Amino acid sequence: MLEARQACSGATGRNGGHTKAASYRSFLSHERELGLAEAVKIARTEYDNIIATHDLARKFGIDCASVICPTVDIIFSRTQLMLGKKAIERMRQIMGEDDPAADYKIYTAEEARERFKSPDALGAFEYTAGSLSAYAFTTGILKLALAQGLNLQTTTPAEGLAWSSDPKGGTWRVQTPRGRINTSNLILATNGYTAHLLPRFQGLIVPLHGQVVAQRPGSRLPQHGLTHTYSFIHETGYEYMMTRPSTAINAGDIVIGGGLHQLPNDGATRYGETDDSDLEPSIQKYLRECTPRFFGENWGRDHDAGRIKREWSGIMGASADSLPYVGAVPEVAPGLWMSCSFNGHGMVWCLKSAEALVGMMTGDEAEQKVIRHWFPQSSVVTADRMKAKFTGRKDLRAPGETEFGERAKL
Repeated sequence: MLEARQACSGATGRNGGHTKAASYRSFLSHERELGLAEAVKIARTEYDNIIATHDLARKFGIDCASVICPTVDIIFSRTQLMLGKKAIERMRQIMGEDDPAADYKIYTAEEARERFKSPDALGAFEYTAGSLSAYAFTTGILKLALAQGLNLQTTTPAEGLAWSSDPKGGTWRVQTPRGRINTSNLILATNGYTAHLLPRFQGLIVPLHGQVVAQRPGSRLPQHGLTHTYSFIHETGYEYMMTRPSTAINAGDIVIGGGLHQLPNDGATRYGETDDSDLEPSIQKYLRECTPRFFGENWGRDHDAGRIKREWSGIMGASADSLPYVGAVPEVAPGLWMSCSFNGHGMVWCLKSAEALVGMMTGDEAEQKVIRHWFPQSSVVTADRMKAKFTGRKDLRAPGETEFGERAKL
């Protein structure tokens, strides 16, 4: 395993650890574009990924502040509220109200303001999510793999790929500053940096710069952590927020990210950016100041030590159709595989995508059939999918909204 920098030094190590799907926000567009069966499969895979991630941490005793907890979307837009309700009603109708992936509770404005301490809420949606330390979880998985023989080479970037045929079928050659590696099977888990090694993914997987801020809670918020994780949904765009649980280091600290919608064209200038050492000043200012507005008088006074503790950024990978690319890379020599482009939602895609990929690589026909049954085939990389062109992140739009800003009819 090659890592260009230190282990877990990219976006996964830098996010707030929010395992949250919000599947209702994409369900209607998935149904329209991919079909009802695929929309259901995506929603269930996202939910299953959340549960499996926390189960894995518990099974192997990974100390990563893992908690399954309720989450809430605070809605500030009447359009978003209306479309969200329609999407949830559709999921309940199709999947059944007893399906955990379709289990949402809808709150009125008055209920949301009282229960979730956000005085400007027009309504709210509550459902199951969770949080963990993404860094501690990932390094915990790496330790388990190292104990079973993984050879992990950090500060070793892959500089280029090449195929070399030979009488046995051929090998992939990976060039690094420290030498060359030959392998019959090569997996790219390069997310926003994929096009550097596979130029054909230029415009298919677009790097996207995002950032978060860690804050101390105001005096009127629970100092050992809110019971819910949060998202704040606007007419376009959103913020996502979790608090470190009471049993974790830095208990009660708030980590909030997002803010792209504050920039022109929903943050178009952040697309294509691969340098995660800088912070965009407008987003930095917005994320520093938004929490007291969201909670109003329920925020109280800032902490005596100050509101802001740390802030950082990470590079995500955004795909042309807002779904991951998982499987064998088409129209190249055999043995090149990928699991990439999670559109900022890796915490609800990565684990099940890896499970599916390994099955595709090693399983017999019976196992392949099982994988096709549960894993969304719309997320398998194909030549047809690679004809698409990136037009912006769909998750910044309202549920049921087309790429041109029009409202889809139910």
